[in-house]
Amino acid sequence: MALRREPTARQTRLAVELRRLREAAGLNARQAAALLEVSPAQITHIESALAGVSEKRLRRLASHYACADTEFIDALVAMATDRTRGWWEEYRGLLPTPFLDLAELEHHATFLREVQFLFIPGPLQTEEYACAVFSYRVPELPQEELELRVRHRMQRKVFLETTPYEAVIHEAALRINVTDRAASRAQLSRLIELSEADHITLQVIPFALEGFAGAASAMVYAGGAVPKLDTVVQDAPHSTAFIDSEAELDAFRTLFRKVEDVSLEPERSRDLIHRLTKEL
Repeated sequence: MALRREPTARQTRLAVELRRLREAAGLNARQAAALLEVSPAQITHIESALAGVSEKRLRRLASHYACADTEFIDALVAMATDRTRGWWEEYRGLLPTPFLDLAELEHHATFLREVQFLFIPGPLQTEEYACAVFSYRVPELPQEELELRVRHRMQRKVFLETTPYEAVIHEAALRINVTDRAASRAQLSRLIELSEADHITLQVIPFALEGFAGAASAMVYAGGAVPKLDTVVQDAPHSTAFIDSEAELDAFRTLFRKVEDVSLEPERSRDLIHRLTKEL
C-alpha cells in the first residue's frame, strides 16, 4: 500500500497514541514488529501516520502493550477505521492544511470550548466579519484565496447545529470594529441569536474585571471520544499548533476554568452584548 503523502491531524494523533502505548509498554519498534510479524519499517510507518492500521492489528498491539482501557482502545479503533470524507476535503490543495485539520477536529469533537480576546471566534463570525479579518492579512491574499477562506469559515459553522459549544470572549473583541458599524452591529446580533441555543453558551470577560492577567489563554479546546483524546488548538501568527500531551491538556483545562469563572454569567453576557449593539 502506498504511503500517505500528507497525513491529517487526526491520523497523526492516532499514530502518536500508538507510539505512546508502545513506549509505555517498554517495547521498541523492532519488538512491536515481531509481535505483529511485520517489518520494523511498517511499525515506523504506522507510528508516523504514513500508513494506516487495521482494527485487528490495532487490538493485537493494544493487547501486547497490556492496555486495559477498553474505551480508549475502542476510540482508537474508530479513528483507525474512519473513512469519513468530509466537506473540508474540497479545499485540500487550495487552503493551508491546518484549515482542513481544524474543520475535521470540530466535526469529530464531542464538545468544543473556545477562548478569544481580540476576535470573535471563527465559527461565530458573520461573512462580513470574516472577510474583513482575512482582508487585513499581510501580504494581501489573492481574491480567489480570500473568498475560499471566507467560504471555508462559513462552512465550519455546521458543527454548531448539534455539538455542545462554550465560548468565552473578552469585551475587547466585542468592541473592536473590524469593519463598518452596520456589519459590527450585525455581528453582535448574530452572537445574541446563537447564544439562545440550548447547547451554545457564550460568556463575556468585561473590561471592568480587576486583576485579570489571562489574555494569553486564547484556545480552542476540542473534546475527544475519551478525555485522553482531547485536543487544544492554538493559533500563532505563522503557525497553528495541535496540542495533545496529558500534562498540557490538564493545564489548558485549568486555564479554561479560570477564565470561565471570572466571566459574566450567560444571561449577563447576553445583556452586555445587547447593550453594545445599541451603542453602535
